Amino acid sequence: MPAQTRQRKQSFLRHLVVPTLALSALAYFGFHALNGELGLVGRAKIERDVERLQAELDKLVEERQYLVSRVSLLRPESLDPDMLDESARRNLNLVHPKDLIILRPSKQASLINE
Repeated sequence: MPAQTRQRKQSFLRHLVVPTLALSALAYFGFHALNGELGLVGRAKIERDVERLQAELDKLVEERQYLVSRVSLLRPESLDPDMLDESARRNLNLVHPKDLIILRPSKQASLINE
């Protein structure tokens, strides 16, 4: 018997499998590049967070510098007696008998009288 070769007509769907898979992968990664946590939409949120945190950091650095300057006045080598006296009197709510006290009306009292 002679050998017979059989030729089949190739299906056109077979040619669409690889492009379909490539297009699906491209759509998946494209979607996440736009809408993912680190995508273009997420980047705007990250930038807003960076601005907010930078403003908070600047505020805290300024507050820390103020506190450092106040603490430096209380060190033994640079102790300011007037500041120490003022701080003690304010915190203890005490005055010296020879002090002259000037009472100023509070804001609440001025609002009540109006």
